Amino acid sequence: MQSDRIKFQSYKDKVITAQEAALFFKDKMTVGTSGFTKAGDSKAVLPAFAERAKFENIAITLITGASLGQTTDTDLANNNALYKRMPFQSDAALRKKINDGEILYIDQHLSETAEMLENKHLPKIDIAVIEATYIDENGNIIPTTSVGNSPTFVHLADKIIIEINTSIPLGFKGIHDVYISENYPNRQILNVTASNDRIGQDYITIDSKKVVGIVFTEILDSPAQPTEIDVKTAAIAGHLLGFLENEITAGRLTNSLMPLQAGIGKVANAVMSGFAKSSFENLVMYSEVLQDSTFELIDSGKMNFASASSITVSENCYKKILANFDFYKDKMLLRPQTISNSAEVIRRLGVIAINTAIEFDIYGNVNSTHIAGTKMMNGIGGSGDFARNAYLSIFVTQSSSKEGNAVSHVLPMVSHVDHTEHDVDVLITEQGVADLRGLAPRERAKVIIENCVHPEYKEELSDYFNRSKLRGGHTPHLLEEAFKFHLRFLETGSMKKML
Repeated sequence: MQSDRIKFQSYKDKVITAQEAALFFKDKMTVGTSGFTKAGDSKAVLPAFAERAKFENIAITLITGASLGQTTDTDLANNNALYKRMPFQSDAALRKKINDGEILYIDQHLSETAEMLENKHLPKIDIAVIEATYIDENGNIIPTTSVGNSPTFVHLADKIIIEINTSIPLGFKGIHDVYISENYPNRQILNVTASNDRIGQDYITIDSKKVVGIVFTEILDSPAQPTEIDVKTAAIAGHLLGFLENEITAGRLTNSLMPLQAGIGKVANAVMSGFAKSSFENLVMYSEVLQDSTFELIDSGKMNFASASSITVSENCYKKILANFDFYKDKMLLRPQTISNSAEVIRRLGVIAINTAIEFDIYGNVNSTHIAGTKMMNGIGGSGDFARNAYLSIFVTQSSSKEGNAVSHVLPMVSHVDHTEHDVDVLITEQGVADLRGLAPRERAKVIIENCVHPEYKEELSDYFNRSKLRGGHTPHLLEEAFKFHLRFLETGSMKKML
């Protein structure tokens, strides 16, 4: 097995256990690890370090591509092994520690982390831990199911630990496109003019002298949870498809649309699945993550090609991909997130960005990270990278949630702003579509209230807006009432106005 997976002679004597690898970590070190939305992450060394921290007073700054899988973030958080975490997470135990102030968290646009490391705006990387399919004859890493920030981590790290995952077929070589941009001020263009353009190599080049250990694993990525399309997500998908069909009728799009991007999660994945039953054809994707819906669209013949930084799918979808890998292999590329989320490329390709909001307000500002303005949920991820630079920036969410529609997701003012009104073109709930293009704030408010608000909240939001206008202003507000929905929920458990 080692001969298949370690083809570089100098590495043959560097195989160690995960526990031995974890001993390289020192207190307050900065560690960069592979992993992007639970794909291609460290499945042996980080868990071993979490176990070590259970008995030692030791904590690190951990930088990844995005969220980790398995129980890794949980174990690291619960064993006090983390001092600081960035740039994205989706773990409940870690989230609690962050919101309790026990772990520092930097919520960052996913396109920026590698650049900030290269530009020395962040502490240097002491150790990089990277998952690999295998190591080729020249000592290069063949990545697994994600690329993320791995090329930058190994480029900058003092030491490198490689986790070879034998559960990944050797045939994965060829689906990656690895490229690191030059430093400022002599940076060249990223010559990506179509989703399937290749500009790099299908491996990660490393300095062999930095490699201090190689650990073998055979653990699969944590599977994404299958999402059933419910009444609300089906309605959102229907409104989205109807909006895009109207864009074709208006002559602004063709039947192949523009390259699609979709955020992660239940709503976005379910909405994307709706394209399989649409009249669109020859679709392509330029996104961050390839989810179940991506492969549904490829299977249906609707999508020709998909580019992203990772593959994050359900267990059944993963099995299907492996069983039919020759079919899918030439229809996808995985890139570093500096390229998958590049503002330059997103703007050039004319991406249609579809992301999920926690809440939005009557003027089109979007909150995608915080509950009640203070409690971190997951993070901004790549939604900002795409929203600011997209041909069309679309945000979707349900108009209300909780039992009895206790929470309205359309509010007088959002409790936290991730995406300003300037970066939002279209808002969609199960109630309908608000097309905000070319509208002034007072016009946006009317369209949003009329089309996106749940009926139980429409009258109160209309009243708020009308009374705000009497006070004046370009963007009218009653500051003493702007957060009354949130305050009411904190006090009573419902945003509904008490009779």
